[in-house]
Amino acid sequence: MTAPTSTSTLRLLLLGATGAVGREVLAAALAEPFIHQVVAPTRRPLPAHPRLLNPVLDFTALPPDAPWWQVDAVICALGTTIKTAGSQAAFAAVDRDLPIQAGRLARAAGASRYALNSSLGASLQGNFYLHTKAEAEAGIRALAYPVYTVVRPSLIDAERTESRPGERIGLMVARALRPLIPRRYRAVTPERIARALIAGVLRDQPGEDIIESERLQPG
Repeated sequence: MTAPTSTSTLRLLLLGATGAVGREVLAAALAEPFIHQVVAPTRRPLPAHPRLLNPVLDFTALPPDAPWWQVDAVICALGTTIKTAGSQAAFAAVDRDLPIQAGRLARAAGASRYALNSSLGASLQGNFYLHTKAEAEAGIRALAYPVYTVVRPSLIDAERTESRPGERIGLMVARALRPLIPRRYRAVTPERIARALIAGVLRDQPGEDIIESERLQPG
């Protein structure tokens, strides 16, 4: 992993710290020597850690003047399903609007790096899910972060706290047929996604990097 050269350590804002990917990002970020503090806003308190700042808030009304927006980098691991959210509009509010709104506030406060967990196949020509993911990518791109990383994993190989029967069946098939599935479509562990997101905010090369799912697979 390449350490930043423009600054000795980073202050990181993590969105989605309680999800399957976010939990792995949080654990890795708290252990990463080039990240001196993690700001992780959540709806419910997280276990205390000396390097963790955990604002507890209502995500339907982000506080625009909160001092903790003053970070160097943002990792967004937010994600839900239409079933869990309750509607397409509610899904888009979590997977598109929140990543953009938080990114705008952090950018205005000085953040220069953003890493987004998106989805394999994200495209404005895709179905509602993939279209929404692409809109999130584009919305953050428009904020002009000097360093921008988009990670597009295939099916995430994780045990969920909420019921996702379709995903569970897909994972059973993906695990059983893994050697026969092209690398691009193989399930990806949250740990590998988290590693890519953290590497994305630690890289010093300016510009955009889109990490497709095949790059997340073991060598």
